[in-house]
Amino acid sequence: MPLKVSLVSADAEIWTGEATLVVAKTVEGEIGFMAGHEPVLAILAEGQVRITGTDGTKVLANAQDGFLSMERDELTIVAGNAALIG
Repeated sequence: MPLKVSLVSADAEIWTGEATLVVAKTVEGEIGFMAGHEPVLAILAEGQVRITGTDGTKVLANAQDGFLSMERDELTIVAGNAALIG
């Protein structure tokens, strides 16, 4: 079962879809998420968000100033500033 992922900035939806793996940087360090991960609420640190889609595609985004929330295989990343790389 894949993760449902939503990456949004203060003024736009950056990426949404299903993924097998998401790695993001928090103030505590990098954290990876896969389906079945325990609930998490964390403060987002400036850095890259790396998303591996269910079809194997890789999505990279820069994000900072926000938080992430993981619950019931749904990962929401809300950043004050975020943009896709490339």
